[in-house]
Amino acid sequence: MHRTYQTTIPSRPEMLRIIRAAHDRSITFFDTAEAYGPLENERILGEAAQPSRDRIVIASKFGWNIDPATGKRLPGLNSRPAHIKAAVEGSLKRLRTDRIDLLYQHRVDPAVPIEDVAGAIGDLKAQGKVLHWGLCEMGPNTLRRAHAELPVTAVQNEYSMLWRGPKETVVPLCAQLGIGLVCWSPLGVGFLTGAIDAQTRFAPGDIRGGETRFSADNLSHNLALVALAKQWAERKGATPGQIALAWLGAQHPWIVPIPGTTQMAHMTENAGAMAIRFTPAEVQELNAAVAAIVIQGDRLLPAAQAFSGVEAPPRAS
Repeated sequence: MHRTYQTTIPSRPEMLRIIRAAHDRSITFFDTAEAYGPLENERILGEAAQPSRDRIVIASKFGWNIDPATGKRLPGLNSRPAHIKAAVEGSLKRLRTDRIDLLYQHRVDPAVPIEDVAGAIGDLKAQGKVLHWGLCEMGPNTLRRAHAELPVTAVQNEYSMLWRGPKETVVPLCAQLGIGLVCWSPLGVGFLTGAIDAQTRFAPGDIRGGETRFSADNLSHNLALVALAKQWAERKGATPGQIALAWLGAQHPWIVPIPGTTQMAHMTENAGAMAIRFTPAEVQELNAAVAAIVIQGDRLLPAAQAFSGVEAPPRAS
């Protein structure tokens, strides 16, 4: 909520109003990170959540090399135990709370064994400052090692009708280990709402402009997925975005999408997806139709993609 895709700065009072209205609509899971802003999103959520703090779950993240006092971004990643603990202290202050319900490692640090990360989280749990922990976009072996060291509650990955990569390894591994999956960008950075068409061009600074899945040639092909969502929206009396969110929820009961927005109307629409139900036959039909549409282009810029699927180094013997 510190900026839109087009890099404009939303009205802070309106962002507070949206968060509080979301809770009024039975939304109780709010996701943020020190890296968003940096720091600013935690401040927004901390202020907005004060009236409902004990009735919601707050998730945040550490792991980028960010000065927790100033928010200055330094090169690369930093999951050294001392830095994790300093980052959490900063997050707690900005969130105006005494505990983070779910704390993720934002990206795997290739210089720090995941067992050392788990040890730091274990210390924070013992102090009551962190209740549960998880990882984001990690390599599968790192998840296994992390879970063996300190049980992992949830992992976060991009997952949507548009990006279905987690079905290959992450979803089966979560099922095997009993770990929840939280889906970021469940609306495909707005694509699955129908807001993007063949004529769309992106503003300077909009990350979608550099993603090859939205290049002119690939976009015309990938719009078949939006057409499918629109067909199902008409069938279910919903919107395409609601179908995309309900599809994720229909895959497994332990999969939770976290759509973000800076607009009240979009938050209201997203919340409406919770009421959509598919029969088993409809899930099978929709899954087959989604699988038949092979998306062309990459989901992220190469520089961003390089941080996904990373395995932590082995612990020194």
